[in-house]
Amino acid sequence: MTVGVLERPGVGFAGASAPRAGDPLASALVREPVLSIDGLSVCTGDVDLVIDVSLQVVPGETLCLVGESGCGKSLTCLAAMGLLAEPVRRRSGSVRLQGQELTGLGEKQLRQVRGREMAMIFQDPTASLNPVQRVGHQVAEALVVHGQLSRRAAMRRAVELLDRVGIADPAARAAAYPHQLSGGMCQRVMIAMALACRPRLIIADEATTALDVTTQSQILKLMKTLQQETGTAMIFVTHDLSVVAEIADRVAVMYSGRIVETGPVDAIFENPGHPYTRGLMDCRLHALSATAGRLATITGTVPRPAARPGGCAFRPRCPKAAERCETLPLPQGFAPRQTVACHFPGRAR
Repeated sequence: MTVGVLERPGVGFAGASAPRAGDPLASALVREPVLSIDGLSVCTGDVDLVIDVSLQVVPGETLCLVGESGCGKSLTCLAAMGLLAEPVRRRSGSVRLQGQELTGLGEKQLRQVRGREMAMIFQDPTASLNPVQRVGHQVAEALVVHGQLSRRAAMRRAVELLDRVGIADPAARAAAYPHQLSGGMCQRVMIAMALACRPRLIIADEATTALDVTTQSQILKLMKTLQQETGTAMIFVTHDLSVVAEIADRVAVMYSGRIVETGPVDAIFENPGHPYTRGLMDCRLHALSATAGRLATITGTVPRPAARPGGCAFRPRCPKAAERCETLPLPQGFAPRQTVACHFPGRAR
């Protein structure tokens, strides 16, 4: 498990703080969501991979989707984008972008939405970029496909975007192929592509995992700055709590295909209600001082979707497991704007 080394600025251990003036959390109480996922389930054959997931994100807000590998984070995002490939399919649920239902749209209609209204930044930019096409053309493509600019004007705009995301000598880089750029530069190209049409929503799937710490910090600051300028909503998928501390407004914790806890980032860091969330927090390097120099761990592994235990899937790994946990816990209010799917939320070990 990747663990973070940063601490959320201003986070103590006394309780959840109120949203600050101008904070997207305050806006979330009154603004219409950009993306609404309601009861989403994804399966392959008879095996459920994602189960009854419901999420919302509002303009200007960053929602971090957190959990270990294999919890269903990426599948949830691919389903939202309409990018699931057989044999994986959506079993049930609704995905709405700006109030428009996406789940019933055909591929041709979805292509009109992707890139223009919603965009995705993938984990490995070198695998996502076309190796035989110059990066400038790849950035310009969405602008041409969606009819916003002519090809010549789109190329000029592509150079401007490359400059905006911090690539030196953008005109020369626009003429380069992906293999001629560093990993950090390729990730900046992916961000430029995602921002080209000024979409309402950006989904970043482990977008900084493969980068060194310095480049990761630069990319995160860049994405936050651009988001603040454009008001774009963002879902950021990660298992790195240092990234969560730096970029999130709200957090959704996912385990074995289900959302087990949601809430404002400060509340999640200060007072996690689910034992799994508490375990993730205890695994931070920052927690060394509280464990006599030994880094805490969560015993066991995420169960395979075909072999989930009955009731709470976290039960075999949970220090608070009891007979009642054989029954599936439903989400319940734990603190202001914080919900937890646990029979014993926040209870001491």
